[in-house]
Amino acid sequence: MSRDTIAGVEIPVPPSVRAKARLAGAEDWLAGLPALIARLEREWSMTAGPAYADATEAYVAEATLADGTPAVLKLLVPRAANVAVHEITVLRLTRGEGCVRLLRDDAERGALLLERLGPALVDAGLPIERRLEILTDLARAVWRPAPDAGLPTGAAKGRWLIGHIAGFGERCAERTRAHAVACAERRIAAHDDDRAVLVHGDVHQWNALRAAGGWQLVDPDGLLAEPEYDLGVLMREDPVELMAGDPWDRARWLAARTGTDATAIWEWGVVERVSTGLLLDALGLPVGADMLRAADRLS
Repeated sequence: MSRDTIAGVEIPVPPSVRAKARLAGAEDWLAGLPALIARLEREWSMTAGPAYADATEAYVAEATLADGTPAVLKLLVPRAANVAVHEITVLRLTRGEGCVRLLRDDAERGALLLERLGPALVDAGLPIERRLEILTDLARAVWRPAPDAGLPTGAAKGRWLIGHIAGFGERCAERTRAHAVACAERRIAAHDDDRAVLVHGDVHQWNALRAAGGWQLVDPDGLLAEPEYDLGVLMREDPVELMAGDPWDRARWLAARTGTDATAIWEWGVVERVSTGLLLDALGLPVGADMLRAADRLS
């Protein structure tokens, strides 16, 4: 693990965070990370601790407030999109309902100070049925009208996903890509500002952490979309289990539990499965290949 220093003390920078920063052309941010952390320690009256080695999109470290309260410092890798603004907006709107509590923030510097939560749902060893119950309840806790939040719409995200799928060329069958694009186009056409709600955008078992009252979501993308978008993410996850039976059973179960539309859930699931599968497969992660195999069969 690469290291930098803060006040002469070595700190680990996870390789994935370093790679993400270089890919984004954010070498200056990476070089200035120790100084940024030191400034935030002074300004926010906290002390930064060890970094979390499994972080990918941001430098994430334990922190302790002046009164001894445990917290988490998150510094997002700078990107062209308003990623920090969107995440901060979601956390301000949810105020600890369904999502982690935001303690301090600085959108310009991509800095968030968050309450510290426990282990992730993925480590709890729960059966998939129980995980889906927890995740759907968390998603519903986030859903609320937020027409003036300034977040991207589900239609905009659908268009972005089409471009993302096109950017990966021949990593999956042409019919699979065409199927995903057709589903995305239907969801774009179906977007209705009057029905759109605040959605997390990436609800899965790695983004749900143990909290005092149960579980809370972290790392929201933040969209104004039909609620079925969040449930479509749950259709992309656990692809091996999905294909062990009738895949439509999960869509119908999610729809019945949340009072939403099974077809919209299914179509967002197709898009997310292909989009995420292509990315994870390009990164060499086995689950990406599993997602693409499922997508090929379903197309």
